[in-house]
Order: sequence, then structure tokens, then C-alpha cells
Amino acid sequence: MFSIDKYSRVPIYEQIISQFEMHIALGDLAPGQQLPSVRSLSVELSVNPNTLQKAYAELERRGLCYAAPGNGRFISPDAPEKLRRSRQALLVEIAKTTTELAQAGIPLGDVLTAVSSAYESAATGGGRA
Repeated sequence: MFSIDKYSRVPIYEQIISQFEMHIALGDLAPGQQLPSVRSLSVELSVNPNTLQKAYAELERRGLCYAAPGNGRFISPDAPEKLRRSRQALLVEIAKTTTELAQAGIPLGDVLTAVSSAYESAATGGGRA
């Protein structure tokens, strides 16, 4: 279910967070579902357990999972909705930036080329825009 690219410029813990977010958004990980333990996932992915702990801590900070002491971590009941809202906020930011670009006189073709290039780079694991 999870894979990492150790040669990517994107830190491993961020790759893990992104994959959890994707699986939550797709419904592969449902609210209430238990996350793999740090130990088992670190063995599966051949990464340091501290890296996974950092990813899990960030998922908790974002409200996408919660810890149940002695029982593990679970997907939060409202995780899909939180992801939907955060992604919607990104689209609002794109709209604001697009307005600024238009007001600055940057041609639409240049904007579309830049957005397409950044999107393709990110989608293929080439890094962030």
C-alpha cells in the first residue's frame, strides 16, 4: 500500500504523509481504521522508525489520525472532510494567485505552462514547485 523513493528530493516522512492523505481521500483508509504500527511499517519500508514517528506525529497534528494509548493509531472520524477542506483551500489560493498574475499582465499561456510543469513534476515525484 505504501512505497517510498529514497532518491527523491521529497523527505521520506513527507512522502509517507502524502500517501496516507491519498489513501484517506480515496477511501482506502476509512475513519476508525487502524494505522500500521511504526515498527511494522518501518520494517516493510526499510526506513528508520523515527522517520515514521515524525510522519505519524504530523498526521496527528493535522487531525487526520489519533492515538489510543495501548491500542495504536486510528484514522480520525472527520479525516476525509478535513482533507477535502484543506484541498479546497489550496484551490482558493490558486484562484488568488491567478488573479494576481492576470493583474500583473502575465499571459495565460505562460501561467498554464508553469502550472502544468509544476503539477507534472510533483505528480511524478520530481519535487515541489
